[in-house]
Amino acid sequence: MSKISNVYKSFAPQFWLVIMFEFFERGSYYGMMSVLSIYLSEVLGFSKESVGIIKSTIQPLLYLLPILAGSIADRLGYRKTLMIAFSLLGTGYFLTSQMTTYSAVFVSLVIMGLGAGTFKPLISGTIAKLTNEQNSTFGFGIFYWSINFGAFLFPLVIVPYLKTISWEWVILASAIGTGLMIIPTFFFYKEPVNLSENKTSLGVAFADIFKKIFEVATNWRFILFILIYSLFWILYFQMFDSVLWYVQTFVDGTPLNNLINSFLPFKWQFDVEHITVINALTIIVLQLFVSKVVEKYQAFPTIITGLTFASIGMAILAISANIWVLLAGIIVFSFGEMVAHPKYISYLGTIAPQDKKATYMGFGFLYGVFGSGIGGVLGAFLYVRLVDNPMLNYIKANVSTINIEGKPFSEVLTEATNSGLDKFSILSQAHTSEFWLIFAGIGVFAIVSLLLYEKLIGIRKQ
Repeated sequence: MSKISNVYKSFAPQFWLVIMFEFFERGSYYGMMSVLSIYLSEVLGFSKESVGIIKSTIQPLLYLLPILAGSIADRLGYRKTLMIAFSLLGTGYFLTSQMTTYSAVFVSLVIMGLGAGTFKPLISGTIAKLTNEQNSTFGFGIFYWSINFGAFLFPLVIVPYLKTISWEWVILASAIGTGLMIIPTFFFYKEPVNLSENKTSLGVAFADIFKKIFEVATNWRFILFILIYSLFWILYFQMFDSVLWYVQTFVDGTPLNNLINSFLPFKWQFDVEHITVINALTIIVLQLFVSKVVEKYQAFPTIITGLTFASIGMAILAISANIWVLLAGIIVFSFGEMVAHPKYISYLGTIAPQDKKATYMGFGFLYGVFGSGIGGVLGAFLYVRLVDNPMLNYIKANVSTINIEGKPFSEVLTEATNSGLDKFSILSQAHTSEFWLIFAGIGVFAIVSLLLYEKLIGIRKQ
């Protein structure tokens, strides 16, 4: 115990400051993202396909921008870059909470995405500079824990309360949670880098970055592996879109509510924002145990095992809309994520050219660019055609007086049931099982593709 206490004491106050930054930034992000797709489609009335386009635009920014933001911070300074990031985040969230037209919301979320992508490398970079060989592993463990704790706590506690006031307040809270971080950044954050060490201009630095991008992009072996692996992340990003729409329409949380409320002193209710809570809680509880177990196994078989669990998790969702089935599917999927992803970087290192390993490893984030860029659009496209449209066609065929054009689905469903249509009959028209099996199939395709990759291409002398 004293050894752990000494490790905690080895961290400078600056370390705990940036951990606080990470907690509030990630909490604000996941707090908004836990309800954003529902807010855009059901409150503002945007079509699900248009929401998919938004998500497939803003989410890749979080993975693509950090490499540029890192170079900017090295020359402009981490402190100034952090203030820019928090300014963009606070502004983007605030504008999103106030805007109601599609184009205005789109631009507002892009501003937020620019801030989040700029912020992303600054905290990990600061921690790398504030830790040493003795406490670095523990320090980054605290860093990753703070991410998941923010993703767990904000949607669990803050989002449900704010929703009772107004949906806009959820996003406004994200603006406050990030915008106010400018104050401690200005007064307490100290520059961890010596700017005089980076004598090259920003233009030269960017030219070098784009040269490396071209070099990596033309290495088909390396890019092909990332593309195949990113198929898994198409599944992952459904947790922020199609799973939320599915839960709102089909899942009855009453059995879970009754169980939890049997031992709580207050009333709790399961809702869409708790989907991300399940994922984060699973990681918080099991990540250390899973990491300990899989560390002794080779990278490639572990990745395959993880993707197998993730695919099974998606297939479980196809069984029924029962709340316990939903929980089982998401927990199994999250377990697969925990198993596969830590080993991704390990395997990536084996297929990168040995003399340029550092350059290539910096582009490992591309899985998120491809996965989120495809996942948002594909999920919305399939959901509308397999789930929404069959139900809407059934309603139109049976209640001719309902005008469904431009209305959120929940409103159309309410009107249809008020007109005498049986809700169960409407919901039974949707091809939800086929929808989830398609994504499970994408997971299986990723597994087969990776096995073929390892057999036919794999690790070769560069």
